[in-house]
Amino acid sequence: MPVVVVTDSSSRLPDSVADQYGIRRVPLHLELDGTDYRDGVDDIPADIISSPGVTTSGANPHELALAYEEALAASDGDGVVAVHMSRRLSGTWGAGRLAAERFHGQVRIVDSRSVGLAVGFVAVGAAQTAAAGADRDRVYEAAIRQASTVDSMLCVQQLDNLRQSGRISAASKMLGSALSIKPILHMVDGILTLKERHRTFSKALDKMVDAVVESADGRPVILGVQHSDCPDVAADLAEQLRNRIPDVITEMIVDLGPILGCHVGPGAVGVAIATQLDPFEV
Repeated sequence: MPVVVVTDSSSRLPDSVADQYGIRRVPLHLELDGTDYRDGVDDIPADIISSPGVTTSGANPHELALAYEEALAASDGDGVVAVHMSRRLSGTWGAGRLAAERFHGQVRIVDSRSVGLAVGFVAVGAAQTAAAGADRDRVYEAAIRQASTVDSMLCVQQLDNLRQSGRISAASKMLGSALSIKPILHMVDGILTLKERHRTFSKALDKMVDAVVESADGRPVILGVQHSDCPDVAADLAEQLRNRIPDVITEMIVDLGPILGCHVGPGAVGVAIATQLDPFEV
């Protein structure tokens, strides 16, 4: 059996893609009013990202160990490569390292240095390599290469969620107290950093499109647009990018989900692109 790839629910992969490659997803957690919700498993209140007092947490070592054990059994001993959200944004990578210790090298843990669909793209890269018959170490190396080439950006409508979550770098000081500022955030070395700031959201979106086109640099790309409760904005953004990028080989639009939505707030929209993946069905 091929090496099995495991990721977490922050990857936002559509079921069709995860099923196609046998990628297993471990749920992250939200807690509100004493109730623990598992992302992608439990029925989560639709308005939770706007609810005061909600907290999020990663998967714990016990949950991850169970997932790794099941994946290892499914691989018939060929091994597991686990791709998780940036360790600078979540404790899941660290919990994964602890969980992997009991498997004596059969489980390798990858820091995607990303969040959202960029994590999913790294997982897909690993799974494509596994499907081609590569062993555990080669699949791990493929995931590391993908993590270094996937690019992602995000525009947010409001800053309150980001400030409260602490999920933005020291560059956030440049935002000042002007709540009207609409930033473009860029994943750099595993953390959200400020790329640009604009007075209007439409201007920020236009500039993000320009930045994504520049990053694609004329290469064939896997394009992912992700949003927090604004599907119409996401669809328009995807259309703009299709018109600007000459070779979009796979495209998807996904919701950021409640975990990431709690940190970026409603109305956020982002883009992830990969230039080193084979095309796949969505």
